[in-house]
Amino acid sequence: MNIYVSNLPFAVADEDLRSYFAEYGEVTSAKVIMDKYTNRSKGFGFVEMSIDEAAQKAIAELDGATVEGRSIKVSVAKPKEERPARSSKPSYSNSRW
Repeated sequence: MNIYVSNLPFAVADEDLRSYFAEYGEVTSAKVIMDKYTNRSKGFGFVEMSIDEAAQKAIAELDGATVEGRSIKVSVAKPKEERPARSSKPSYSNSRW
């Protein structure tokens, strides 16, 4: 099961995130999302757990928990929505219509 974790303190790293969930069951991956320009945490991440029951227990017990002074939010991750591709060049035109 894929779990979404938000409102993380910026100092939390992947291994810290993994350790929070490891006491509930096997964590197959833990990733804090980083800003590609500043290489600083965006304050959220994803955890994958192999056993759904363990993941549900972790969500129930960690949602609202305090981590380094911040109350984290934990929920089942929703599938990523497809978005239209961005145009790489601006569309300037001399025409008013």
